[in-house]
Amino acid sequence: MYGNDQLAGTPSFAAARETPAHEGLEAQTAARAAVLKCFCHPAPAQCAWLESLSVREWKRLLRWLDFSGLALYFFDRMKELETTSWLPATIFAQLQQNADANAERTRALVAEAHGIEAEFQQSRLSYAVLKGFSLWPHSVPKLELRAQADLDYLVAERDADQARRVLEAKGYYRHAVSGRTWEFKTHDLPARPLEDLYRARAHRSVELHLEASGEGAHSLLARREMRPFHGIQMPALAAADLFLWQGMHVFKHLSQDMARASHLLEFRRHVMARRDDAGFWRQLQAMAGNSLRMVLGLGVVTRLIEVAFGPFAPEDLRSWNADRLPGSLRLCVEAYAYRSVLAGFPGNKLYLLLQGELAIAGIPAKRTLREQLLPLRLPPAREHAPEDESLPARMRRLRRRLGFLFFRLRFHWTAGIHYAWVAARWRKQRKGQA
Repeated sequence: MYGNDQLAGTPSFAAARETPAHEGLEAQTAARAAVLKCFCHPAPAQCAWLESLSVREWKRLLRWLDFSGLALYFFDRMKELETTSWLPATIFAQLQQNADANAERTRALVAEAHGIEAEFQQSRLSYAVLKGFSLWPHSVPKLELRAQADLDYLVAERDADQARRVLEAKGYYRHAVSGRTWEFKTHDLPARPLEDLYRARAHRSVELHLEASGEGAHSLLARREMRPFHGIQMPALAAADLFLWQGMHVFKHLSQDMARASHLLEFRRHVMARRDDAGFWRQLQAMAGNSLRMVLGLGVVTRLIEVAFGPFAPEDLRSWNADRLPGSLRLCVEAYAYRSVLAGFPGNKLYLLLQGELAIAGIPAKRTLREQLLPLRLPPAREHAPEDESLPARMRRLRRRLGFLFFRLRFHWTAGIHYAWVAARWRKQRKGQA
């Protein structure tokens, strides 16, 4: 544990309170950067800068903590550091209320997973849990601190229809299909973003990720492992598969929209849990092989976590990925990917700069720049219209739909203008590096 004396007692404590944590960053962004540093061991004096925040500044920071998925992780960390006295009473009460609500929500989600998996196993489906609960205990030592919204399963393609029937019998309907991913929802009204984030709710969501037939030696399901989980045997990816899948999932979000800071923290914890396992890192390097996407992807994620949280990765990991990043790609990660992580709701489009550098390195984007700056395809509706929907209910649903569409349109417009301005500066900076 690191108590107040280990923070306030350092010679740089006064400076940490009087100056921003990162020069050139506005106060809100500096506060967010200080939050990330609080997860370091030991916590640096920079964290003490948070003690000087006003109630208003804490409220703003709390919104970002919710958006980033870090709120309950941060609250738990402050308890470890014995620095909860830094929190205004109203903020402490809100965090404690959210922690209690999320614990109840997690219990409900575990019960839902038990019910679904019992049916999957009774139907003899070939499946494995993805993300979420499979990250326990290496990435997520305390499940009740994770803001988990849905359940994810990898399912053999041949069993997809049976899995669909199981979910439909439990009140789900297939809401959307994207590639090899089927998204299922219940008919209940979805929660409002950030407002009902921690409460147990009737609305539920499940994603099925289909593994193609004929994967052979590349089949993740063929290598899955059974692990005890809250009274049941839970099939999960093999250790190296899980690590690689998690890292590439974080990379996908970094390069296609934005990664939540909590995803970086969870992956960092996974790395540190296996830090001294040289055999594991050799196996992982062999699995990545000559895949440019895997090597650069893990390198980008590793370098970004170092920027956000400080050094953490063993040489056996970073020597073959983070250390091999091209100079311009590394600089882009340090300058702009980091800014995306620190961004507030609803994010920005600076990930497009990272996409450009990845394309130069040999990893092209899946969509064109224009398609991502101003998408012409409407997002799927968040709500499903029930057959017996009344006219007033229908009007309310359509009004919410229009509000959401205008919100997204405004985001694409403002974020696009900001991207164009930053991209021009980046081109000049990059040319100066050449």
